[in-house]
Amino acid sequence: MQLPVEAVDATVLIEVVRISGLPARRTDPYPGRTTAHWAGPDVTGVLRLIESLPGSEQHRCGFSPGWGIRAYDDSLTLPLYEAAFCFTCHEARLHGPTIPAVLTTQFFHPDTPPGQALLSRFRATEG
Repeated sequence: MQLPVEAVDATVLIEVVRISGLPARRTDPYPGRTTAHWAGPDVTGVLRLIESLPGSEQHRCGFSPGWGIRAYDDSLTLPLYEAAFCFTCHEARLHGPTIPAVLTTQFFHPDTPPGQALLSRFRATEG
């Protein structure tokens, strides 16, 4: 997957969200419960993992994401970007002030080692 380099470089905190539904508008935050906050080396590791997700073909499921992240810079005010992941239809939707239109919808292969590692990291936050 592709993430803007400037946004990745500015990210100091990631909020993990267990998504409970779709937002009213595509640019609104995904509703759900925050399950973890990652900082320091965890931020670097998960962003590298996301960037290593291999591309995939689109699969139709109606887009029902289960997990998402919100990335913050050191001001910790508004998210730099948000990404929602659907491991069924292989789709990730990104939005935020640092995401160009060309990167808002991407497809990833969830059954690869990076895809399974990301899902495992998400699930481990449910504790």
